[in-house]
This record gives sequence, C-alpha cells and structure tokens, in this order.
Amino acid sequence: MNTARHIAADAPAAPPPPPDQAGASSVTLVAVKFLGRYGTLLVLALLVLVFSLLDGSRFLSFTNFQNILLQSTISVVIALGLTVVLVVGEFDLSIGYTASLAGVLTAGLYAGSAGGKLGAIGLVLAVGALIGLVNGLIVTKLGVNALVGTLGIGSVVMGATYIVTSGVPQSLDASGMDLIQVYLGKLGPIPWPIIILFLIAGVLWLLLNRTSLGLEWQAVGGNRTAAELSGIRVHRVVIFAFVVCGILAAAGGVLITANVGSGQIAGGQGYLLSSFAAAFLGSACLRDGEFHVLGTVIGVVTVAVGFNGMAIHGVSTSAQFIFQGLLLIAAVGMSTSARRMVSGRRVGH
Repeated sequence: MNTARHIAADAPAAPPPPPDQAGASSVTLVAVKFLGRYGTLLVLALLVLVFSLLDGSRFLSFTNFQNILLQSTISVVIALGLTVVLVVGEFDLSIGYTASLAGVLTAGLYAGSAGGKLGAIGLVLAVGALIGLVNGLIVTKLGVNALVGTLGIGSVVMGATYIVTSGVPQSLDASGMDLIQVYLGKLGPIPWPIIILFLIAGVLWLLLNRTSLGLEWQAVGGNRTAAELSGIRVHRVVIFAFVVCGILAAAGGVLITANVGSGQIAGGQGYLLSSFAAAFLGSACLRDGEFHVLGTVIGVVTVAVGFNGMAIHGVSTSAQFIFQGLLLIAAVGMSTSARRMVSGRRVGH
C-alpha cells in the first residue's frame, strides 16, 4: 500500500489544458448556461421580432395578443399537469387520450340543472384522476417504464373513448350552451379562459413551491434515492403527481368541449406534442433545465406565438408541425445541456 502511495505521489500531474482549449471550454459553458436560463426567452423574442417585421400591424395588435393567450389556455392547462410529472422525473404519454375521453364525457353528461352540470364536470375530473392513479400505480408498484406504461394506458383510454362514442363525435345539447358561453364570455375586458389559465397556474405554483407536497415532488425529481433515504414516501409522491396530471388533462378536455361545442374522439391528442414542447421550453427559461410552472406557461406562449405568426402569413399546416417538432428538439437539447452542466458543477463541488 505504501509503495502504491509512493508511485501515486511520484506520478507526474496531468498537464493543464492549453490556454486556447481552456478558453473555448469557458465560452461553451457560458453559452450553455445562457441558453439553459434564457434560451426560451430568446426564442420568444426572436419570433416576436420576425413576425413584427413581417407584419407588425396585424401581429402586434392587442386583439391578436389576446387571441394568442386564448389559444394557449387549453395547452397551458394540459402542459401544467405534465410539468408536475416531469418534476418528479417521470413521463405521461396518456394526457392527450385522457383529454379526448374527458371531452366526450363532458359533451354526453353536461345537461340538466346547474347542480347536475357541476356534478358532470366533477365526474369527468374524477375519471382523469382515476387514469392518473392507474398510471402511477403501474409505474411505481409494477415498475413499468413510464413511457411504456402511460402509452399503454393511453391506448386503453382511446379504446374506452370509442366505446363511449361508438366512433361518433358527441355534441352538447341545448342546455349545454352555457358551457360554451363561459368559454366565450368575459369578466370585464378579460376573457374567462385567460382567468382560468392564470388561476390554475397560480394554484399549481403555490402547490409546487409553498407546500410540503410540492417540495417532496422536487426532492424526488432531484435525487430519488436521497429523497427516499430522507424519509419521503417516494411511491406515494409519484402517484399523486400522476393523479394531478390526470385531473388537469381532464380539465383540458372539458375546455376543448367548451371551445368547439362537442366532444371529439381525437380532440385532445394534438396536445401531447405541444405539451412536451412547452414543458421542455419552459425548463430552459429562468432556471438551469428545471421544470417549473412559469416556464411552462412561457413555453406554451412561445409555441402559440410561432403558430399564430405563421397562420397570419398563411404558412401551411405541415410547416407548422415541422416548426413544433424542431422546437421540441431544440428545447430538449437546451434543457438537457443545462441539467448536465448543473450536475457537473455539483460533482465538482
């Protein structure tokens, strides 16, 4: 052992990196740190700048910005639920299918007295919670990979949607028109959907940052082993995250039906990719690759600004999907790089 120590002591130290290489590494770290904190805001600023230069009179109008927020409402609600699951280090690929089922159930059940209508919405949200509970149990108790488990449950939910509807979209009856009016109505100058958006985002922000459950979610996502050793019941925490995700996906389905006046069989499936894009964009906003509520809202708005600007200029739907896919790849890249840099810094300390 002493011989080994002498050999180690006599071994020449590793030469320092050349000055130019050290400088390049420093510049790279600064760039990664900048993109990890401000990448999404930079993308949003560039989109606003480009569309303003192309057609500022239409794009920069108050009405158009209000439309962007209205278009973002459903995406924000669904993406915020996904954010909770991402915070604990898991994924949920069933959110679009859950929103679709919730939408058709809302159209079929929302009728009768005011109490009956509230009960119908409560039942729809309970179905979302049940789907989230099943997802959480499969991931935690059965040990199934979240991507596989939630995709499988999503397929089951899609089958249930076809059973409920017999493959036919469900329209709201005459007594359900008040749900549409709520979506189209305003409280003073502010549309109700925008108020709902900020209410849900505010409640979730408080839950994540000002409650013991939220702190446990973040602890589990940061280091699951350390969280378990500190006494946190990890399985219960993860399951509850999936339940919240299911409830918000179902709430998104209710809003979809309120928006279009009917429950569409695949009405929520288009929100899966946009929710992931928004959440990962949000993780590259103001924090070093961490998922958080404000970031997700900004991420949704960034995607909505891109879609809105392209729609104003008559860009094809195919190009919009290409834009969303590339944005998702860029967002994941920025988020992953930022998290790796933070992890490396912690290891270094």
